[in-house]
Amino acid sequence: MVRALTFLLAAAGSLWAQATAEQLNLAFNQPLFSPTETLWQEDPAAVAKRLAWRRESQTSDSSSYRYYPPPEERVLGARPFSLVLYGSNDKASAVSMVFANKGDVAQLLEISGDASKSRQQMETNKLQRDYKRFIRQDAATIEAKLTELLGPPKADTFGNSRDTREKVKRWDWNGTSFLLASPQDEYVALRLMPQEVADGQSVERISDAERKAKLTSHLEKRPNGDVVIKEIPMVDQGPKGYCVPATWERVLRYMGIPADMYVLAMSGNTDFGGGTSVQQIAAGVSNLVQRYGCRLTNDSGRLDVRKVARSIDRGLPLMWSMYSLDEVNALLNTRTRDRAAMTDPQQWSKELQPFRKAAREFQGRRDGAHMCMIIGYNAATNELAVSDSWGPQFAERWITVEEANAISGGQFVIVEY
Repeated sequence: MVRALTFLLAAAGSLWAQATAEQLNLAFNQPLFSPTETLWQEDPAAVAKRLAWRRESQTSDSSSYRYYPPPEERVLGARPFSLVLYGSNDKASAVSMVFANKGDVAQLLEISGDASKSRQQMETNKLQRDYKRFIRQDAATIEAKLTELLGPPKADTFGNSRDTREKVKRWDWNGTSFLLASPQDEYVALRLMPQEVADGQSVERISDAERKAKLTSHLEKRPNGDVVIKEIPMVDQGPKGYCVPATWERVLRYMGIPADMYVLAMSGNTDFGGGTSVQQIAAGVSNLVQRYGCRLTNDSGRLDVRKVARSIDRGLPLMWSMYSLDEVNALLNTRTRDRAAMTDPQQWSKELQPFRKAAREFQGRRDGAHMCMIIGYNAATNELAVSDSWGPQFAERWITVEEANAISGGQFVIVEY
């Protein structure tokens, strides 16, 4: 009897393992898999074109393509909030799919503008209770669909540090591992990766000398005096308040440390809908950073070009806590476009004088708490280059030091070697 049952289970497993690319694509509602080629041997740009996912980031050795689906779209029977394809050295390297989670699910809150404050609060409280149920439902729906296609999962873990390690349910199919993570009351994420990556998870450390050479090679020194760090991956945080975990993901990936903003949001105890303590997220990733031979440095105080240059010249961006004011953002958008043709720093500096004086109007404003990166400077014009996690068009914008100090939260974090 036992031998017969074992045979039946083995036979069933064989059938599950033979699920076709077409069957998986139908279940995912996305043409992820080619019937003739392994996903991990494909050019990520070609895969993204097939999927119609927009390019989010491109560096010399990595790329990402992100898609924020409309509300009616379903993947494996559940609503996806973020779909991302990652590429490394011209090969697809991973896919991340995030479903119900406490950051994006706040989008489900639909309250009439005429509703009373008590009514608005009641609806908000209801969704804060319900989103936990959404997470449980999505996890069960996705597990059931993958089990139907690929057989029962096995229990596993994924992640390189205590605070970012996830318990996952794992399926393997034709060299691809499907890892389903659902930390309690946080998110549902399905990650696809080469099976050897899921098996290994080794920490690849390089010497300080190698890291220094690599990071300083990313400095771009322009004839007009700009000094800017290039090769920083872009992450579009979407409509949720994930500026802190998105910024941290960008910096960690730039330093060669694997990261995901949803996992970072969990480690930083991000609030419902967004809002992350910088101190908590730093504590949550400190062990991960150390495992890769790096360390976190905190700084505070006023900004000046010399202080910023000490980090930028080493190829190290500064994660900067500040206040994102609408009028400042509009100003930076216009000025950055005008600045693109700047060749005479002395003349440009003169043109900035009215803006330096007007910066006093922004002092004392403490709305729109935000985190972005400082990625460059120009000593001749007394400007700083900043980068926000809102998509490629916000990868590099310029602000005067006076304006930066007027809206600064006065706190900086640097991942150093």
